[in-house]
Amino acid sequence: MSATVDTSLKLLIADNHPMCLRGVRAIVATVAGYEIVEEASSGPEALRLIRAVRPDIALLDIAMPGMHGLSILRQIQALSPETRVIIFSGYEDSNFVRETVSAGVRGYVLKRSAPECLIQALDAVRSGGLYLDPAVAAQIVTGAAGPANRISLRGPRGPISLTEREREVFRLVALGFTNKEVAGKLGVTAKSIETYKSRASEKLDIRSRAKIVQYAMLQGWFNGPPS
Repeated sequence: MSATVDTSLKLLIADNHPMCLRGVRAIVATVAGYEIVEEASSGPEALRLIRAVRPDIALLDIAMPGMHGLSILRQIQALSPETRVIIFSGYEDSNFVRETVSAGVRGYVLKRSAPECLIQALDAVRSGGLYLDPAVAAQIVTGAAGPANRISLRGPRGPISLTEREREVFRLVALGFTNKEVAGKLGVTAKSIETYKSRASEKLDIRSRAKIVQYAMLQGWFNGPPS
């Protein structure tokens, strides 16, 4: 008789409010494929446990005691590069969300949202995608933070058009894949990927990953699973 292979992803949850931890546990228990292996109530404790168990996904509140802004994201990347981070927060500022995306966050869920949003975030990140809570996603798409953050889809000679390969590269970059990973998926060199990305960035005047994510959302590229 063959042994059963456990394909559940290891999940670490971190929040300094016991009721929030209890709520997350209850939500995760309703879906298959995830196992909560550790819980933390402060930034330092979360880092210690991430170093120890190397979870597949870390779901954390960025405002816990001992959290020093977005620097904890860089620390997590250094301790456990394969761990994907989902922020579970009450902050709804679109500029802050853009900063977390630029720092490598794979999901952002508001605490006031329906439980289904957390499940959707877990599933999206599990499949290699990126998830933004609809409430903050709407702000980013409409440029709610101000005209300086909006993306123009028209140039001096009319609508801006990307080639099929440039679109493929931008979509995968927006989903969080590195140049090397995109190169592997498309069967080209990492140098070629950088060239395609640079050309697309020049056409759209986009200089950050957060802007690439915003453009991808405007195009509806997050509606399906990554290729």
